[in-house]
Amino acid sequence: MDRMLYLAMSGASEMLQAQAAAAHNLANANTNGFRADLNQFRAMPVFGDGLPSRVYAMDERPGVDMTPGSLIETGNALDIAVKGEGWIAVQAPDGSEAYTRKGNLEISSTGLLQTEDGLSVLGDAGPIAIPPFDKLEIAADGTISIRPQGQDPNTISQVERIRLVKPDKMQLSKGEDGLFHLPPGQKTPPDSSVSIVPGMLETSNVNAVAEMVDMINVQRHFELMVKAMNTAKENDAADAQLLRLV
Repeated sequence: MDRMLYLAMSGASEMLQAQAAAAHNLANANTNGFRADLNQFRAMPVFGDGLPSRVYAMDERPGVDMTPGSLIETGNALDIAVKGEGWIAVQAPDGSEAYTRKGNLEISSTGLLQTEDGLSVLGDAGPIAIPPFDKLEIAADGTISIRPQGQDPNTISQVERIRLVKPDKMQLSKGEDGLFHLPPGQKTPPDSSVSIVPGMLETSNVNAVAEMVDMINVQRHFELMVKAMNTAKENDAADAQLLRLV
């Protein structure tokens, strides 16, 4: 009886985690450059003293869906979308280098080029600072050019080039901050084969309909686990009653 109860209890607990993962994906269906988390279940034996005679269900994230999202045109000079494979290098909150596909950039009050989340965009020499300008253009290779404020219309100055990289997908891991990271201490050099499309943004690759269906299926399985626990309780009560009659 305890085996049935333990399996149903662990299954219900893991179903709640799976539902949270699906809800997280669904909540980011409109987040630019978001990569959906994959989800799967597997049976795990309980190791300890004696033989592993108990098994529990485990929900885990085996990886991330790297399928590119679609591109939408915005016309904003500070919006960029990575074309094909590749990433935009940014400075994570802890100061390390991280990677994102979120290309809706903005310029801070101090002149730093940042993502919408306030992360500094990296160039070849570190965080990119933009001087006051009348016009700004970002080329397909990430080169940022400006017409300095108050200068002649034909005066164009190259400021910096956005660090575009293409690290090995197998080494990338997605953090809780939504950024992608290489193993500690590792960096990847700029890759000239990575290009961007100015004036466009990449949408999330979350399939909202599929995530809704997954949430419904997970909820149904959770209800089955609860029913199994109730059944185990009823069987235990019946067994106790029979023992009293003996």
